[in-house]
Amino acid sequence: MSIPGLLYLAATLGRALAQDQAAPATPPPPAPPAQTTPAAPAPRVIPAANYVAQGVFNYEQGKFDEAYVAFRAASELDPKNVEALLGLGRSQVKLRLFGPAIESLKKALQLDARNFNAAMYLSQAYVQQYIGSGDPQAFVGNLPEALRVLDSAETFAQAQTGKVRDVALSRVFNDRGYVYKLQGNAAKAIAAFRQANTLNPDNAILLFNLGDMYYATGDLKMALDYLQQAVIADPRDPYNRAYYAKLLALNGDVVAAKSEAAQAARLAPTNAYAVGQYGVVSYLARDAVTARAQLTQAVTLDPLRNPEFYYYLGRLSLDSGDLKTARDTLTRAAALGSQTPEYLYYLGLSYERGAGAVAPDRLKARENYQRALKLSPNYKAAQEGLARVQ
Repeated sequence: MSIPGLLYLAATLGRALAQDQAAPATPPPPAPPAQTTPAAPAPRVIPAANYVAQGVFNYEQGKFDEAYVAFRAASELDPKNVEALLGLGRSQVKLRLFGPAIESLKKALQLDARNFNAAMYLSQAYVQQYIGSGDPQAFVGNLPEALRVLDSAETFAQAQTGKVRDVALSRVFNDRGYVYKLQGNAAKAIAAFRQANTLNPDNAILLFNLGDMYYATGDLKMALDYLQQAVIADPRDPYNRAYYAKLLALNGDVVAAKSEAAQAARLAPTNAYAVGQYGVVSYLARDAVTARAQLTQAVTLDPLRNPEFYYYLGRLSLDSGDLKTARDTLTRAAALGSQTPEYLYYLGLSYERGAGAVAPDRLKARENYQRALKLSPNYKAAQEGLARVQ
């Protein structure tokens, strides 16, 4: 190429290079915005104390299943929360979960070795398992264990002072008296209940228990005295008044008894015990119509807790010659109150008799008279019944 040609080429390349340098650089395309996931809010943790408070409220309202759920949640959130374990154990007892209840209360006592309430509730759980098992002999060791735990509770109570100490000790002696009663030791039971009453003389529950124990030993006069004191101490308590009414009737004062029983039923129209005792008093006063109505209502309100009411319904049917119904209701009484010889005796009597299409059954009569005598060997009526059907 000639020199003029080279010069032209150099000049062209120079212009092109100058234009490239003068032109602004083209920015790269922007990166797409990052796709971010918003952080989930942290879950709100409800404190264990809130569940405990809810459990206490539910328990006091008688909603034991809901109380159980709340206390269990609290104990899972805070396994060392003694109050949660105490509430859980008490709720489990109410729901008849006796084994788990005992374990919950043992844990509470392990965490707080001098906790008075933990010892008291544990003792009560042992007793309730013995009563509610349906086979007391399988849990006969529960009663000595309950007494052992009560000894610990007494030690804790003795460390208190003044009125607090006296009330705590009265609780110990009251529960101890109940265990002695279950063991069949009436003398020790009365001594324990009297000690509880001495420490806390105006407590209607202690007066009731002492009166009940005197009645169990056949001392109707002392029983009436303490039940009257219980009614005075807490006039609106339907249990005290209803039981007092029954004792008045058994003592022959049926007019005063019916008045007291009717008042107890008015105070608590849905309380099976108060309603049922009105029926018992009416039976003893020979008012069969009121007796049947009240007793039927009582077993409807609570079908499993009061064998006495089935017993008196059975007596009503036996009196009227309705042997089929008598046998049915007396069988229920004997099943629920298997340690009461009178229930077995009257069941035997219902089988000994026959009426219309219902034939006598001497074999079943003999069997029930024998069961009654096994419980009370000197029970004269049962001895005579057995002699009749041998």
